[in-house]
Amino acid sequence: MSFSYYIPRVLVSSHKGGAGKTLFTLGLVSAFKNKGFKVSVFKKGPDYIDAGWLSKISGTPCRNLDLFLFDTKTNLYSFYLGSKDSDLAILEGNRGLFDGLDLEGSCSTSKLAKILKTPIILVLDCTKVTRSLAALVKGFISFEEGVEIRGVVLNQIARVRHENIVRSAIEYYTDVKVLGVLPKLRKVPLERHLGLITSLEYDESLFLEELREAILNNVDLDRIFKIARDVSPIFIDNLEERNNRKFSGVKIGVFKDEAFQFYYPENLDSLISLGAEIKYINACQDKGLPSDISGLYLGGGFPEVKAESLSENITLLKEVRKAILEGMPVYAECGGLMYLGEKIIWKNKSYPMVGVLPFSFKVEKKPQGHGYVVAKVKKENPYFEVGSLIKGHEFHYSKPVNVKENKDIKFIFEIERGYGFDGRFDGVFYKNLLASYTHIHIFSVKCWVEKFLERAKLFKI
Repeated sequence: MSFSYYIPRVLVSSHKGGAGKTLFTLGLVSAFKNKGFKVSVFKKGPDYIDAGWLSKISGTPCRNLDLFLFDTKTNLYSFYLGSKDSDLAILEGNRGLFDGLDLEGSCSTSKLAKILKTPIILVLDCTKVTRSLAALVKGFISFEEGVEIRGVVLNQIARVRHENIVRSAIEYYTDVKVLGVLPKLRKVPLERHLGLITSLEYDESLFLEELREAILNNVDLDRIFKIARDVSPIFIDNLEERNNRKFSGVKIGVFKDEAFQFYYPENLDSLISLGAEIKYINACQDKGLPSDISGLYLGGGFPEVKAESLSENITLLKEVRKAILEGMPVYAECGGLMYLGEKIIWKNKSYPMVGVLPFSFKVEKKPQGHGYVVAKVKKENPYFEVGSLIKGHEFHYSKPVNVKENKDIKFIFEIERGYGFDGRFDGVFYKNLLASYTHIHIFSVKCWVEKFLERAKLFKI
């Protein structure tokens, strides 16, 4: 059964990645919050870092919307769940507006905007260009039917004369209005190998007030809100399932700190909705596991950046190893996988880790796996049915090295798209541990949480 749903909404996109849309979106969220709005935030595509920043600045969980990982109805319903208690929904696209998986732009930001009937604001990188931007905007307007570009914001403007030429050209040759300028800021979060420094590692007070004031003083927020209000209702299929508390009393340890922070909020919410209690663990500081947990969830992140602190926390390393050897259900993704190996090798230094998996991980200068993953489950395991397809994503600079044969360890995923461990396999299974480079979302792999909790409940008994 579907129902009509209306909320003011706007989507921030660009002509390319790296044009400044994340910084502008953060400033926009902060500026509207400053005006008293309750703002919900969304990130298109598989992304943890931008989503983490959006969550921190908005004060609400950022949901990822993704047309590859889950279907149209689920994306619409997730949007409804994330925005139903807010005054305004702000979405951030990824890469360029029309960039997708193929010639048709499948799963692009533009496709998502059409499904959500959401108007678009383009952030334009104006470095070393003036009148040509009018041609770019004109092409964007006509490139794909049904895409509603309602305004542009100019980034990387050199001086007033530069702004005047760009603004005049765009508004003369197109019907699109320039909504403002994003001035150069003194302090912004720095980038490293996976993108921006994460929100847990950088103090937003160093730049947020300056960014918010820049938006308030240089961007037409009233016009943006008018654009956001001028939208049609969308129709939502009610996909809600009743909360089943059958795993009440089961406690799951979740690593959450500067080293491990990449979690979809829906994955954690699904644990709670089934009755489980989450106990957060700081892998750098906590001197051991909680005594009453019966499962572990290790998300992705930057264990290499905190490798020295992780390796010095010997008590926790030993307790994690002991728990796995005793059969505790453990699910680990990417950074969590690296933590469970023998060593992390980064910048020509080696740092001992848990050592339950017979290989080490070396962090390279270039990505070793980046993009969507499709994997087929090939071997028996407690979490996924043999023959089923797993859709997820990967983004890692590390690769396994010094791989040793071990008859007790098997790879349960056969890669059909993506790279995983070696272009062929992913999903290391040992006892009740499943560790993988592939990140999964509960909306895509709906069986995972319940099967994980079933195993944890048995271990508890």
